Amino acid sequence: MPLFIRDPDVDAMAVELQQITNARSKTEAVRTALRHEIERNRGSVPLRERLAKVKEMARRIGPANPDFDMKKFTDQMWSDD
Repeated sequence: MPLFIRDPDVDAMAVELQQITNARSKTEAVRTALRHEIERNRGSVPLRERLAKVKEMARRIGPANPDFDMKKFTDQMWSDD
C-alpha cells in the first residue's frame, strides 16, 4: 500500500529522504526515519536527570577558590619556559 502524504512539504521531504538514502519507496524512507527518531528519543536522558548529575558533580568539586589567580595560571600554562 503506497504512502499518501497530504501535506506537500512533508511529501517533498519524504521524497528527498528517499532519494538521499536510496530507499526503495517513500514508505521505507519514512519507516526508517521514524525508527531512528524513536530510538534516539528512547535513548535520551531527560533534562531533569542530566541537571541532577551536573549539580552533583559541582557539589563534589565544591566552591571556587577565591584566591585562585586565573591570569597567573593561564600565563604559566602558555609560557614557553
